[in-house]
Amino acid sequence: MADVFACAGCGAALTASLTRVALPARAHQRYGHDLLPALMEQGTYAVDPEPSGPPWRPWSGIGADEAAARGVFAPVPSLSFGPPGTFLVAPGDTRDTVLIPERCDGYCLGLDGRAGPNLACAHCGRAVATRIDDCTLWQVVRLDPAAVDRIPSADPAPTADWAELTRDPQYAPPIEPPGRWSPQWEAAVAVALAHLLAVSGGNRVSVPAGLLATAFGRALDGLLPAGPTTNILALAGPGLPTPTPATGIVLVPQHPQTGEAWQPPSGTAEAVPLAADVWMHLAFHDDRRLVPATGVLPDGVLRDDPLPRHPWRVFRPDRSVLLHTLSRLPAVREPWLRAIHDRLSSRPW
Repeated sequence: MADVFACAGCGAALTASLTRVALPARAHQRYGHDLLPALMEQGTYAVDPEPSGPPWRPWSGIGADEAAARGVFAPVPSLSFGPPGTFLVAPGDTRDTVLIPERCDGYCLGLDGRAGPNLACAHCGRAVATRIDDCTLWQVVRLDPAAVDRIPSADPAPTADWAELTRDPQYAPPIEPPGRWSPQWEAAVAVALAHLLAVSGGNRVSVPAGLLATAFGRALDGLLPAGPTTNILALAGPGLPTPTPATGIVLVPQHPQTGEAWQPPSGTAEAVPLAADVWMHLAFHDDRRLVPATGVLPDGVLRDDPLPRHPWRVFRPDRSVLLHTLSRLPAVREPWLRAIHDRLSSRPW
């Protein structure tokens, strides 16, 4: 479905025509100290079910029962009591909005939304959205659901099926030039890792060698207790063999439009969702470009050209995203998983 968002006060269109997609795993990520690109792809929007923006209340002023009623099951520094269900759009997809000067606060290089909505409708002056573009934050405009109306602008677009998605897969490369791990991967793996820990039951998980072990193996070895392996992690999904019960846990893709996870056959393995573009890379992508060898190498031998990129450091799932996700899983109330949460909260990797 393509939608336009309009001012609820005067009806003026505030965005281009946008198509809804799944909420990106990095929606709540803070990364580095540089300016980051837009969170949303041009022409798309997502809905964040969690409250966002001021007012904020510290954990000490909330209490476990009230936090649990809001879907948070382990201590966090603070919780937003702003509007839930904001619409996330790329800044370049907004139309006819103006900044509210007295609310343009930020930490360093831009706006961080600390003062609440900082964009107003250019026609009637109604506060309608919060623009965020400071360093460490993915650039986004959060439209206040109480201040805008969502208006269908076109016939519903068909939802791509898994066969179509795997026929023309969209990859997210794990390494960015000149050798930095992708923050998109660090966030997506952190979200999946939280769910993986929850379904592990606190038992050791074996991960096959390769990029899958690079992304998940080191963290699982450090967070789960030593002992015999009772779970084997594998990939499962469209285009891959059907998992067997012996596999234990499988990483499956989340549909990039709906956010729904691909489901393995009943009774085969526990499914853990992973962002589709990261899953597609793990499942199908080969970084090597093979060309005929020349010179002294034998006929028929192929060599890598160019050589695959190598990162500067070991891969680490984003700790803040991992904690954010863990704290919102009911399973974190189990003592063994709560201990992992608290250990991550008290010290870095």
